[in-house]
Amino acid sequence: MIELRQRTLGLWLVIAILVGGGLGAYGAGRYAQPTADRPPLAVPIVPVAAPERSSTFRQVAAAVGPAVININTLTVVRSPFAGPRSPIEEFFGEEFLRRFFGGPRERTQRSLGSGVIVDASGIALTNAHVVEGASEIEIVTADGKKHKAKVLGADAKSDLAVLRILGGSNYPAARLGDSDAVQVGDWVLAIGSPFGFSQTVTAGIISAKGRVLGQGPFDDFLQTDAAINPGNSGGPLLNMTGEVIGINTAIVSRAGGSLGIGFAIPINLAKKIYGELTTRGRVARGWLGVSVQPLTGELAKSFGARDENGVLVADVMDGSPAERGGLKSGDIILEFNGKRVAQPPDLQRAVGLTEPGSAVKVRVLRDRAERTIELKLGEAPDEPEAAARPSGKAKNVLGLDVKPLTPEMARELGLRGGEGVVVAAVETGSPGDASGIQPGDVIREVNRQRVRSLADFERLTRALKAGDRVTLLLQRGTTALFVAFTVGQG
Repeated sequence: MIELRQRTLGLWLVIAILVGGGLGAYGAGRYAQPTADRPPLAVPIVPVAAPERSSTFRQVAAAVGPAVININTLTVVRSPFAGPRSPIEEFFGEEFLRRFFGGPRERTQRSLGSGVIVDASGIALTNAHVVEGASEIEIVTADGKKHKAKVLGADAKSDLAVLRILGGSNYPAARLGDSDAVQVGDWVLAIGSPFGFSQTVTAGIISAKGRVLGQGPFDDFLQTDAAINPGNSGGPLLNMTGEVIGINTAIVSRAGGSLGIGFAIPINLAKKIYGELTTRGRVARGWLGVSVQPLTGELAKSFGARDENGVLVADVMDGSPAERGGLKSGDIILEFNGKRVAQPPDLQRAVGLTEPGSAVKVRVLRDRAERTIELKLGEAPDEPEAAARPSGKAKNVLGLDVKPLTPEMARELGLRGGEGVVVAAVETGSPGDASGIQPGDVIREVNRQRVRSLADFERLTRALKAGDRVTLLLQRGTTALFVAFTVGQG
């Protein structure tokens, strides 16, 4: 206790010295002449006066608050079992359980979130997870009026969704800023509905940029210490000119409340997703077709790299844009279309955010010499299907719902290998049903081409049409078997 008091006293002495001898002497923008005991400041610092800062906060909140909305969603949750489900039950979901264990019970679940109107016609941005699976969406505007809304498009990989408010017009809309211009230390405001308390304003600064949280391949978050709590998701992060520079989406918390570590999706990324969802209803992403890994110190030495900046190509997919363009296993990618690539997420973001069909230049290190490879990007194979299927299942003309084969599922199914996709459900009367395919089967090949992942399966089945002959290699428990059938004929 004595030590704590001494530390507390010391802290107050430091504060007193800083306030009395620092700001008191230098003033707001005026500097005292240096003396022997007061050396000149290396960089002049002009503190923002508290009244001036408070006035700015008020102006921003008043200007943008009317464009911030509260989002209430109603979701129907089907619960086949009251108790915990096994990994098999969790994996296969409703169709598997319905077939083998009867119909599921239903209950409704309500949740809250936030959003921001970005077009006066009633178009709003929010997080995809705020409206995921919602059967009803109600919007409450700043004036307390309630409106129904519908989802124009949602992109789970970036966690962004676009809503249209039904009814009304000439809504107050927020301006979108430039998140690339944001600097660490900049003041920001967050507005939203934490815990259902609408129009809540919190202040903080940009704590960091380019944060990767492991949420997906497009992690590039702005970090802020402005208080963000459950219910803030989807609301705007604002600069001091009242522009939206981010969409609040995640927090680090031990008990669900704010610890001063919040994250927002940069608005420059949101602009691209917003544009594609409103025009196409889905997001088309570039596809290179390589597996990459970080370049460690030992690997850098082995491949003759100067440092650890760059990503090492471990594998090139057959028939991919990378293979057609001449990329090879063992290449170290240094630049993509003029942008430096230091780590795998850098490459994933750069490729994914480039329009499919674009001609790009890839700078690589091969055999200790740099060279530039020109190629044309493809479209990520799973994007067209994923956009039409919020559940994430791979729907196709075979009548099969498939999911990635995880290590846990491989163990549950008694499989030694980890390649392939698992059949989660079979549509009654479909070609897959007529051929005898069952939930739990693992698809290893399509037309004698290996299926390593969901992306492979999508690529190999996407162009199939009625009348095409299909041969699948299945793994059913410990037994391998071929099935062959014609699409569209049962």
